[in-house]
Amino acid sequence: MKKDFCELGLTPSLVQGLAKTGITKPTTIQTKVIPPVLAGKDLIGQSPTGTGKTLAYLLPLFQKLDTNKRETQAFILAPTHELAIQILRQIELLAEHAGLAVTAAPIIGDVNIMRQIEKLKEKPHIITGSSGRILELVQKKKINSQTVKTIILDEVDRLLDDKNGDSVKAVIKTTQKDRQLLAFSATVPRAALERVTALMNDSVEILLSQDEADSKPDITHIYFVSEQRDKFELLRKIVHTIPIDRALVFINRSDDVELTVDKLKYHSLSAAGIHGRFVKEDRKKAMEGFRSGRLKLLVASDLAARGLDIPGIDFIINLDLPEDPAVYLHRAGRTGRAGKSGIAISLVTPREAALIPHYEKSLRIKIQPKQLAYGKVFDKKAGKKSGVRIK
Repeated sequence: MKKDFCELGLTPSLVQGLAKTGITKPTTIQTKVIPPVLAGKDLIGQSPTGTGKTLAYLLPLFQKLDTNKRETQAFILAPTHELAIQILRQIELLAEHAGLAVTAAPIIGDVNIMRQIEKLKEKPHIITGSSGRILELVQKKKINSQTVKTIILDEVDRLLDDKNGDSVKAVIKTTQKDRQLLAFSATVPRAALERVTALMNDSVEILLSQDEADSKPDITHIYFVSEQRDKFELLRKIVHTIPIDRALVFINRSDDVELTVDKLKYHSLSAAGIHGRFVKEDRKKAMEGFRSGRLKLLVASDLAARGLDIPGIDFIINLDLPEDPAVYLHRAGRTGRAGKSGIAISLVTPREAALIPHYEKSLRIKIQPKQLAYGKVFDKKAGKKSGVRIK
C-alpha cells in the first residue's frame, strides 16, 4: 500500500501546502526518493517525464533548509534557462502554499550579471541556474559555496555531457566534501550513471522504468512518411487537417531553429523558436506567445526544450526523428501530462522510417503509420479512416 506524505517523514506545513494544490498522495518516485534524501543520502533518481521528480527533491530539500540563516544552502543546476525558471516557479509556489520563508534566485547566463550580483546580496537559500554562470560568480566571490549543503542536478544526463560536464564538476568541487549530491532525469544512460556515481558518496540508485512508474502516459504515437523536401508542406496539411491548436515542433540541430521557423512562416504557420543562444528577451517573447496561444507552433531543439512544462500541449511533432529512443521519449513526454492524453507525430523520410521498429521495441510502444488523403487521416496499411483521437 502506498504511503502518504506524512508517513514519508514530511512536516505538516509541507503536507498542508501540497494539499492546497490538490496533491494528497505521493507518486512512486516521491515515495522512494524522499526518505533516503531526508536521511542525507546521495541519490540518483530516474523516472519518466511527468511523474513528479521536481517535488521529489524539493520537498526534502525544503525540510532540510534552515530558514533562520541568511545564507545559500542549495544549488539546483539545470541545462536550460527555461528549466531553471520552471524550477524557480515551483520553489516559489511551494514556499507560498506551505507558508515557509524559503527564498530563491535564478542565476543563468545571457542575463545582466550586475543585476544578479545585486540579487545575491539578499542571500537566497536556493540558487537555481546554469553551472557556468554560478561558477563564475563563485569565483568572483559573489556566491559563498562553502555554505551549500545540497547540490541537485536536474537532467543529469545533459549536465554531465561533454558540453556541461566540466563546469558542473567545478561547481561541485567548490563546495564542502560532506555536501549532499542528488541527480535526476527521465533517462540516466550508463555513461551518465557512471559519471555521477563517481562524484557521490555511497549513493542510492532509484531507477524506475516506464512500467514501474505510477501510470503510463496516455500518448498516441503516429508517423507519416515523406521525402525531406516535402516535410513542411506535409506539416502544413497536418496542422489544418487534425487541427492543431498548439504543438511543440522538434528538430535535431539547434543551428536550424531560425531557418525552420522562417520556412514555417512561409507556409503561413504562426511559429517561433527557442534555442540555447537566443537572448533572454527573444526566448521570453517566444514562450509567452506560445503559452498564450498566439503562436501555433514552438520550434525547439532537444536541449532547449528540456524540462518545459507548458499546460495544454496536446501534440508534439518530430520534424526530424532523433536516432536515440531516449530522446524520443523526452520529446513525447511534453504531452500527455497531468492525466491528459496527447499525440506524438513524427514526419519521417523512408530512411528514418527504418528506425521505427527499433523505437517500438526499445520503448515498448506502438507507433502507427498514417497517411493524409482527401483532407483526412487514414491508417496507411488498411486504407481506413484513422482512429486517432483529434479535437
